[in-house]
Amino acid sequence: MPQNVIKHVDAESPLAGRVHPGERLLSINGKLIRDVLDYKFYSYDRDLLLELKTPEDKLRLVRLRKAEGQDLGLDFATYLMDRPRSCANRCVFCFIDQNPPGMRKSIYFKDDDARLSFLMGCYITLTNLTEREIRRIIDLRVSPVNISVHATDPALRTHLLGNPRAGEALDIMRRFAAAGITMNCQIVCCPGLNDGAALERTMEDLKALHPAVRSVSVVPVGLTDHRAGLPELTPFTPQRAAETVERVTQFGNKCVEELGTRLVFCSDELYLLAGLPLPPDEFYEAHVQLENGVGMLRLLEAEFTLALQCADAPDGRPFSIATGAAAAPMIEKLLFSAKKKYDKLNGRVYTVRNDFFGRSVTVAGLVTGGDLIAQLRGRDLGERLLISADMLRREEADFLDSVPLSAAAEALGVPIYPVACDGGALCDAMFGSLPPIPAPLPQAEETEYNKYN
Repeated sequence: MPQNVIKHVDAESPLAGRVHPGERLLSINGKLIRDVLDYKFYSYDRDLLLELKTPEDKLRLVRLRKAEGQDLGLDFATYLMDRPRSCANRCVFCFIDQNPPGMRKSIYFKDDDARLSFLMGCYITLTNLTEREIRRIIDLRVSPVNISVHATDPALRTHLLGNPRAGEALDIMRRFAAAGITMNCQIVCCPGLNDGAALERTMEDLKALHPAVRSVSVVPVGLTDHRAGLPELTPFTPQRAAETVERVTQFGNKCVEELGTRLVFCSDELYLLAGLPLPPDEFYEAHVQLENGVGMLRLLEAEFTLALQCADAPDGRPFSIATGAAAAPMIEKLLFSAKKKYDKLNGRVYTVRNDFFGRSVTVAGLVTGGDLIAQLRGRDLGERLLISADMLRREEADFLDSVPLSAAAEALGVPIYPVACDGGALCDAMFGSLPPIPAPLPQAEETEYNKYN
């Protein structure tokens, strides 16, 4: 099926009744529509001329005047209106290569698609971009673009990504910067490879691109127990993690003096690995790197503290919270502070070890249903169990290991409530104002959206 076939027209669409499902959108104001970026960019204007092809292969034109920026309200056969671009790299640290076997097919799909970077915040390596696509990002002012940099030294980056084009990244980023494209950057730090002096060079090169480079995160390499046949990598020790935090902090201090922004931030996980306290909430400035776990726990604490100040009395019903090893101490701290204010609050926190991926994986978002059931079965869970909504795949009420949320609740004998990663939502859920339990999709096979998530 052609990718630009209209699947649905919203009732509130300015085109309702004028275009129909089954028709193909060919162009807008004479500009060929190849994918979702073309569609969103060229449909922004107030006066539009749409060229469509009917299911009977007849061409027709539709003129439209609407508010500038108003969405056309069209849904297409595929989200991108095109096929997703898969990754062409062989990164030495690729987390997807470390997934255990037997999971759903979409879990193993590696995307490296600039359109998903802009629309969904995914990070790309730039190795997939053709010259035409680079020009289009510049011409359409696609911004921000999120880039997995890892290293700016061409030879080192080529080695890390396993792709001969990897060394071109800094030149492409300079072109983006000159065109006013904003970039957020990520460095997956591997001890002995791109830390130390190599990390210093990468930070300096990215600093030179500020303000186009708006933020940089430094995150530790994630290593699972499923690395058979993969390159040998060294995990972070507490000492090496502390050295990396110190290097990045000192560099950030220099950026504050010279640029007025810290620019480069370590993820929460690096502080936890180093056994260091997290910086205060204001350290993280605008929190632009939350998706990479930068300042997430401090923001959670700040939100929770604010919500606690105006919280109603708790319902008194016993509850439990299950989370990963990284977040558990912070959740314990928040629960303790709430109990100090309201002794009627009756809850406890359970740390779930990650036996599915490996004990070194500690983030809540990778806790699986199987581990949840195995470790909490028979425990006193109270009348409700709260978990992070990040444990569930988007649009589907199941965990990464395909265990449905309903099956986990049945096995544990308690309703399970996924709570958004937000301190206010967590406070509300502790006190008895519960989010809805998501219903499973009628069919747990591939959906167009979850292929890319």
